[in-house]
Amino acid sequence: MAKLFGIVLVLVLAVPSVGLVTVATIMSPAITSCTVSNLLIGTIPESLTTRTRDGHTVTLNRQQLTHAASIITVGAQTPGVGRAGVLVALMAGLTESTLRMLANSATYPESMTYPNDGDGSDHDSLGIFQMRPAAGWGGVADLMDSIYQARAFYGGPSGPNGGSPRGLLDLAGWQSLDPGVAAQSVEVSAYPDRYQNYQPVAEAILQGLTRAPSTAGDGGGVLVPETTRVVFPLTANSYTDTSSYGWRTDPFTGKRTFHEGSDLAAPGWTPILAIADGVVTFTGHRGGYGNLIILEHTVGGERVASYYAHMWDDGVHVAVGSTVAAGQHIADVGSSGRSSGAHLHLEIHPGGEASPSVNAVEWLAEHGAEGLTGAGVVPAGCIASKG
Repeated sequence: MAKLFGIVLVLVLAVPSVGLVTVATIMSPAITSCTVSNLLIGTIPESLTTRTRDGHTVTLNRQQLTHAASIITVGAQTPGVGRAGVLVALMAGLTESTLRMLANSATYPESMTYPNDGDGSDHDSLGIFQMRPAAGWGGVADLMDSIYQARAFYGGPSGPNGGSPRGLLDLAGWQSLDPGVAAQSVEVSAYPDRYQNYQPVAEAILQGLTRAPSTAGDGGGVLVPETTRVVFPLTANSYTDTSSYGWRTDPFTGKRTFHEGSDLAAPGWTPILAIADGVVTFTGHRGGYGNLIILEHTVGGERVASYYAHMWDDGVHVAVGSTVAAGQHIADVGSSGRSSGAHLHLEIHPGGEASPSVNAVEWLAEHGAEGLTGAGVVPAGCIASKG
């Protein structure tokens, strides 16, 4: 893997604002493990200022901290990573790109068409971790996605590369290594000693961005951090929008009923993605929904609940209490409950579970959901008011 030949130790990508968060240098040479409950993202500040191990001041802007939040969230929901693995990933991202999504116009001109934080020039490397398509890390579209890059860095059974190239979880005994050595073992850099210098910065990010889960005073639910992005729950070209939200004739009873969800017809076992970072508050069988997942999110400062219904029994991949990242594969399309065929019944409840639902597709469009595409209208696959 070709690497950056130099690192700018003073970041001036953001001018500290009134909301500046300054975090003192934290030294922690050994890797320790923590539960994922300590990896919930709190409010992302406008900037964060701290120091590297050799004493240079580093200021990170909100975009860089948002990338850090994505790395933390993916680590929180990947078994075996924990706080120790997230620390390693942050050290690697800081060293390779200063936590910026870098395109590479010289080698991959198309990379400039994806959201990016600048144009890199390190051979054919891309993204936050400066991964190379030629080395097998993924295609250009993959590597210009922060969630994909984080999953690739962590590797393991749920990683996209099947252990080649090796991610952190593919390294036997990585927990016993110095964090900098662990980062180098994944990145295979020509400059292996650089990573330790950023350990205090990575520790400061973890201290500044994460918070333990707590209980809300009113509704008794979990206080969920602001999401880092919003995505459509099915990938482009894998579904047909039935436009079924609202009043309609129930095919079973022939009566006029109000359908609270949006139906997205798709082949069985099509992956279902979380629409935003959040916490799983319910999984199980519930009436006409069949198998149901409920996630709680915070979007634009507002509590939002999302419902995903009709999966088969073995099509649910999350458990109550776990945190999920936007775009995470949480389930597979099925046809349980009151359903006439394989599809996803999706509900969005701004205000939380106790609040009325809205047209899910329209809400996602209004919130700029990644991956939303136009589709034709077909007869609804979901056939009940709560189905």
